[in-house]
Amino acid sequence: MQNKVLEAMKEAGKPVRPGDVAKAIGEESKEVSKAIKALKEAGKVHSPKRCYYEPL
Repeated sequence: MQNKVLEAMKEAGKPVRPGDVAKAIGEESKEVSKAIKALKEAGKVHSPKRCYYEPL
């Protein structure tokens, strides 16, 4: 799941919201949020502004 989320973020090419990623990959928003949290803790994504995330 984390890899799918990271790929979708890279393809977007701009900061995205978890809901946008969920729609893009066809998953539940709650699951995407969990994956983003794990990616953030691993240092693979960051939040340039509130509720938006992008890969590092």
